[in-house]
This record gives sequence, structure tokens and C-alpha cells, in this order.
Amino acid sequence: MDIGIDFGISNIDVAIKIKGEIRFYTFISSDESISDKFHNVINKLDIAVSEIKKIAVTGGKSSDLPDVFRSASITKVNEVMAIGQGAKDIYSIQDNAFVVVSAGTGTACINYQANNFHHLGGISVGGGSLQGLAKLLINTSDAHEINKKAIKGNRSNVDFLIGDVVNNIGGLDGDITASNFVKARDDKNYNANDIAAALTNMTGEVIGTVAYLNALLVGVNKVYFVGRIPLLKSVRDAIDQRLELAGVSSKYNPNMEYANAIGALAYLQGKI
Repeated sequence: MDIGIDFGISNIDVAIKIKGEIRFYTFISSDESISDKFHNVINKLDIAVSEIKKIAVTGGKSSDLPDVFRSASITKVNEVMAIGQGAKDIYSIQDNAFVVVSAGTGTACINYQANNFHHLGGISVGGGSLQGLAKLLINTSDAHEINKKAIKGNRSNVDFLIGDVVNNIGGLDGDITASNFVKARDDKNYNANDIAAALTNMTGEVIGTVAYLNALLVGVNKVYFVGRIPLLKSVRDAIDQRLELAGVSSKYNPNMEYANAIGALAYLQGKI
């Protein structure tokens, strides 16, 4: 039995290969030491610890873990490689060059070129930013609750749209944002749902803009997404709207939130 573990800022994701099948688990991360996190995760898994042969870990401070747990070896996998290979496995990517955007608590962009994974860069805006701002503004940090409110809301009560301020700018649609949250400066004609809609849209716009800029930088016309934040429809729609501006397409797939753990597991199978 082989195990891949990704120690993220918000979640700890686990992929276990048992008899040719992969099981997935997720646990909320904590402020504990990496050693305590590791042992707590192992203890929570519904498996026989004695059957574990190899463990691959990535993310967080996983490189501080020992090289052996009982009789199982612990392999430390670079997070860039875990993200890239995880996406490659999830999407069965055959492209010679591609871009992966890992949109989790923060956002990272990975490029595959010349049989190697490269870190293009990252930004601090992601799911963590959305949850933190939502807690401050509408008193909830629950991602699903934020998404539900956003779908009901009207962000044009908070944002200035292109159509509000000019007749046209090139080929830009009137629904594109001209300025986020600017109407909140003076008006009070908005509610919690409208704020949620503006927040999720702004988060998606930032991620989408960074995604298409990196795609154009390396000369590809599609982006493969991994991580949890694109699971929220209100964020995903905003990401796609930005990508469409640049003629770049997006790819989303089931289990994309487990990409890092899958990538770590792939290392044990000799794929990286």
C-alpha cells in the first residue's frame, strides 16, 4: 500500500493506492507541528498501518519529517513537481507544453516544458483570501455558504462594470468589471449576497488574469486547473470570463482538489 500526502495551508489531502484503486481523504489543517499533523492523519485513516509500504509527502514543512515511519519509507516530493504531475495524471495530459494553475489557499502557476516542471510564479490571492474577506464583510468563512450567497447576489450593486462607465473599450463586454467594490464607497444599495457575488468574482478575476498571462507567456492556449477554489461555481465563472478575454480555455476535472497528493503518489510509481 502506497500513500501520497499533501500538507496544504487549509487542508491535508491524502491519496492511497490499494489494489490498483485510489482512495481520497481530506482533513482540516491545524497549527500543530508537521510531525503531529502526520501522525494524526495516519491515525485517522481507515487502513492497517502495518500494510503501508511507502509514503510520499509534499507541501508545508513535510521535508522536516523523518525518512522512515515504522517500516515504511517517507519520500519528500517537491511541491512544483507534485502539482504538475498530479495535473498530468488527472487530465491524462499528452501536451509537450502546458500550464497548470493550482488555485487553493493561494495560487501557483506551473509550466511543463522540455520534460520538466517549472514554477512560473504565484500570487497570494486564493481561497484563503476569499474566506478571510468574507468573514470580515459578511460574517462567514464557509466557502459553500459564500458561493450560495454569491449565486443569489448581484455584484453590479457593488462593482462598477464597463457598461456603467463607458460605451465600449475595444471588444470588451459591458459586464466586465471596471472597478471592484467601488460602489460600496458611497452607496448602500447592496446586501450580503451582493458582497459575496463581488468577492467571488474578484477572486476569480485575479486568478483568471494570472492564469491567462502565464499561458500567453509560455505560448499555450489552455490552462489546467487544480485545487479547491475552482469548485465554487461563482469563482469558476469569473475565472473563465477572464480567460475568454485572451482566447485561453480552461480545463476542470473531478478530483482536481487532490492533485498534489496524486502527484506525490506518482513519484512512488516512478512517473516523476
